[in-house]
Amino acid sequence: MELIRGLHNLRDRHRGCVATIGNFDGVHLGHRKVLAQVKAKAAELGLPSVAIIFEPQPREFFGGDKVPARLTRFDEKVRLLAAEGVDRVLCLTFNARLRQMSALEFIDELLLKGLAVEHFVVGDDFRFGCDRRGDFNMLIEAGQRHGFTVEHTATFMLEGERVSSTRIRNALQAKDFAMAEHLLGWRYAVTGRVMHGQKLGRQLGVPTANVRMHRYPCPLRGVYAVHALLDGQRLKGVCNVGMRPTVNGRQPVLEVHLLNYSGEEIYGRLMRVEFLHFIRDECAFDGIEALKAQIETDIDHVRAWFDQAIRD
Repeated sequence: MELIRGLHNLRDRHRGCVATIGNFDGVHLGHRKVLAQVKAKAAELGLPSVAIIFEPQPREFFGGDKVPARLTRFDEKVRLLAAEGVDRVLCLTFNARLRQMSALEFIDELLLKGLAVEHFVVGDDFRFGCDRRGDFNMLIEAGQRHGFTVEHTATFMLEGERVSSTRIRNALQAKDFAMAEHLLGWRYAVTGRVMHGQKLGRQLGVPTANVRMHRYPCPLRGVYAVHALLDGQRLKGVCNVGMRPTVNGRQPVLEVHLLNYSGEEIYGRLMRVEFLHFIRDECAFDGIEALKAQIETDIDHVRAWFDQAIRD
């Protein structure tokens, strides 16, 4: 799969394709149905398939208090799209210029001059261009004038409801990991590089691996039983996601204490953290000793949960 970063990196060889566009947060079962639709049409026409995404996602660019947490970081999203067999991913930088682009400019610069789209798959509620003035009907009319066809995306229903990123976030907030996995088609996880932290866990006798999150806001907070995948190993662990209020944390941190691990240093290595079971919410404690006691209790609870899971 080829990743193209920005309109300015499109070349003549990228012209002529079947494309779709969206945030694709989570690359869930609904997204997979759309991608299958795109790939089928691309195979029929003998053209490459293209998924167009944004970075940052539009709602993140506009900011405010209602920006949803991401299900997947950019690199994880690209990996999942590649796994679905998409030929190319075009990532558009959502900035002031793109924000101000009119709907007609969007069609001209992206669909016509940039990609020379021959078939475009979008939701019939898709809006685009400055102030969201472009819609599905405008795309149909543009296609009739310029020689490309437009098709609305197939809706994927599960248990009577549409599969969506919002529905998955709601399942995660309810700590219903089985439902989240059911909707995603994969076990919910966060992947990132292990970075150096404050070494507080080491001082407390419970060393942790801190996973770099960059600006990715995780939809979870609290303490969890997890599996940590590291260089092909599946390790049991206790994970805390949050601000660490007891030590006046300023940024969200994902840290994992690996149970029964005595291997080599893992700084800089890629770790995938799969969430299995909710233990408790994050809270502030009256000092380091109280925090240490709670961590030891959390570890006991996680060990007991894994023991019970094995028996079940």
